[in-house]
Amino acid sequence: YYAMKQEFKLLAEIIRDNTPDEYSYEPEVGKASAKKSDYDNVDVIPVSDPNAATMSQKVVQYQAVMQLAQSAPQLYNLPYLHRQMIEVLGVKNADKIVPMEDDQKPCDPVTENMNAITGKPLKAFIYQDHEAHIQVHMALGQDPKIAQMIGQNPMAQQITSTLQAHIMEHVAFQYRREIEKQLGASLPPLPQDDNDEYDLPPEIEVQLAQISAAAAARLLQKDQAEMQMQQAMQQMQDPLVQMQQMDLQIKQMEAQTKQMKAQMDAQLQQAELERKQQKDLLDAAAKEDALRLQEAEISGRQQLEAARLGAEIEKHKAQEANRQELEGTRLGVEIAKAKDQAAQRQAPPR
Repeated sequence: YYAMKQEFKLLAEIIRDNTPDEYSYEPEVGKASAKKSDYDNVDVIPVSDPNAATMSQKVVQYQAVMQLAQSAPQLYNLPYLHRQMIEVLGVKNADKIVPMEDDQKPCDPVTENMNAITGKPLKAFIYQDHEAHIQVHMALGQDPKIAQMIGQNPMAQQITSTLQAHIMEHVAFQYRREIEKQLGASLPPLPQDDNDEYDLPPEIEVQLAQISAAAAARLLQKDQAEMQMQQAMQQMQDPLVQMQQMDLQIKQMEAQTKQMKAQMDAQLQQAELERKQQKDLLDAAAKEDALRLQEAEISGRQQLEAARLGAEIEKHKAQEANRQELEGTRLGVEIAKAKDQAAQRQAPPR
């Protein structure tokens, strides 16, 4: 049975490669030119395979999987699981009943916002302008009017989570693009399908990891610098921050004024101290000059007093000499007179 399955696959590939490019009729789903690509979307399985299950068995299996998915929905691709179950039940147009991300085609960010609001799946594509898409999606999330309307919707939480997940998908692609800019080269292409493997040779993966580490470090520095500049710009635009900055500037000016006043006071004190020192020096010099003058005056007075005393002594000596001379003369006269009287008394009377 396994060999028969492989043989049927080979036959299907041969038919695909040799069949005409278009269907001879208009298909119910898709385009007529998709005839060859449709062969890649189906598997040829022998009906006689003993492992083939009946529809009832498949339904029971899917129901069991659905019950498991309810206990941990974050681990399962629920849209894909629902679509498979619908196809097992034989319901047509399962892709329209349960749309999936893989079914989405690239569209502009406004249309993506509309799809998010209406509950349709979203998908980002690597070649899109992710920065522009992120800005448009963020503007929708920050719009208070739209947020109020979405909040009244019972599916508001699902809409918000879908939009946030889609934004993160754009962020991931944008991060990849920024890394490529830092590298100056393109990274290996991503798998086109979830079932495809992202397989790189070990030596290539090691080299890619090493150069990616350096590129990621450069990107981190660039983003940090841009974020700091953005925060600085936002703070400059914030009225409260502006007031705080003005208060800070006023305080700085007050501090500078106080510092200048303190410096001026110190300079004045220094000048006053120098002036006082000079005054003390001048006063000391004046006192010394006055002392010298006083000493000179005292010396002059002493000299004058000595001269006066000398003159008085000489005068006194002269007066004393004159007095003594006069006294001597008087005594001489008196002695002479006394001698004369004595002589008269001793002379005989005539």
